Amino acid sequence: MRTTLTLDDDVANLLNKEARKSGESFKQVVNRLLRLGLTAAKQPVRKPFVVKPMNLGLPHFEKVEELLELLEGPDHR
Repeated sequence: MRTTLTLDDDVANLLNKEARKSGESFKQVVNRLLRLGLTAAKQPVRKPFVVKPMNLGLPHFEKVEELLELLEGPDHR
């Protein structure tokens, strides 16, 4: 399909740089990047992964010093 499209100067410059870098024609670069953008836009938005903490019934220590004292005794230093 043939159509006329007006590009902003910065977009045209980026497309030209990509065409030179990739060795593709301007038309190929435009089509490839449009496909990528349109395909990405169709992707469903995923819910963020949430870690749900679980109480394992283990003692909670505010300081490492408390844990070391429990494991190694008062003379752990």
